[in-house]
Amino acid sequence: MTKRTKNRCGQIQAYFRREERYEGIQIAFKEHPELKDEVLKAIEETIEETGAKPAVFENNEKAGADPYAYYIEFNDDYDKEGGPFFETLLRKLGIEKCSE
Repeated sequence: MTKRTKNRCGQIQAYFRREERYEGIQIAFKEHPELKDEVLKAIEETIEETGAKPAVFENNEKAGADPYAYYIEFNDDYDKEGGPFFETLLRKLGIEKCSE
């Protein structure tokens, strides 16, 4: 039996974008130290588990940014690593849907 996590779309938003060989996702949330740590830990664990090497950017232009966000991108994604990476990351965060 698979354990399902609750849908956290009210707490964390995921915005996906895809073009020819580019895939990217923005994980946005209200800045909160525990939530920020949880999102970063999930990104780091997913990188370690999948062996993928996405570019990861943090929205830190100012303290208290609202929404706070991490951007994860795959450029020239010939091997289509982005899809499985994003699915794993979203599952870890308990997000069931993304906005496109």
